Amino acid sequence: MNTTKQRTRSVLILAALSLFGTVLADLAFTQTASAQDVAVSGPLAGQPPVRNLRLYRRHRLSISPFAGFTLQEPYRRSLFLGAHADFHVTDWLGFGVWGAYAGVGFDTALTDAIVQQGVVTGRNRLSLPSRAGFRNQLGVINGAVAAQVTLVPLRGKVALFQRVFLDTDLYLFGGAGVVFVDERANASDATCAAAADTNGCYLASQSARSTRTILAPTFGVGFNAYFTEWMGLSVEWRALPFSWNRTGTDESGDPAGNFPDGRVDSHDRFFQLNHMFTFGLTFYLPGHTHTSD
Repeated sequence: MNTTKQRTRSVLILAALSLFGTVLADLAFTQTASAQDVAVSGPLAGQPPVRNLRLYRRHRLSISPFAGFTLQEPYRRSLFLGAHADFHVTDWLGFGVWGAYAGVGFDTALTDAIVQQGVVTGRNRLSLPSRAGFRNQLGVINGAVAAQVTLVPLRGKVALFQRVFLDTDLYLFGGAGVVFVDERANASDATCAAAADTNGCYLASQSARSTRTILAPTFGVGFNAYFTEWMGLSVEWRALPFSWNRTGTDESGDPAGNFPDGRVDSHDRFFQLNHMFTFGLTFYLPGHTHTSD
């Protein structure tokens, strides 16, 4: 019995010593390999990782007309037409301007449902004077302009059907600008209650408009695919966060805790992450690229 235990103990000790020796050998090989990787000698010593790299952006002006649309809009989708231009100091850093017109759009299914089935009562009469006029009180983005900085952290190639290879890059951008918004004008129950034609006052307030210019940041991410040295395709996601009243409704209460407060004004504006998706063609000037050493 004791002999069997001793034999088992000896086998376990030998196995542990063998495993420990294997680990030490692996560590020694890893350290040697790492030292060889770092201490490069011969004709490759001190050489850059890539030679004759095509620099699509460096010292070039890019002009990109685009079309796009807003995302996750509950009441109205806005269509954007615009352009942005950037001058690239290096292949990874650029400065530019962006602008878009957004006066065209279409209503969502939710807006259509409110127009058909919305309930008009005394309590929400200011928020919805009439179902048919709900479209007239919605907030609309008319356009925006911004200055921005562009950074290009990644670049590479993509293969189409393993036959066509395109140079691509992924870029980030951020900046600040102004947004032109059209909203429902200020209105109140008190004003319409004092009017000679109360019902007419409510109906008129539903279509009365007020235009604002809003300072707002902008940021996003984009993808470029280069068809030639002077033209490519760009796809962008862009955010424009700011506060506004999308629905033109009475959304806030008064200091006494009464809700709604019977007024449509600046207190009914809420912060929204407004964002869009755009597609564009990008043209580069001059029409030829630089290459690295």
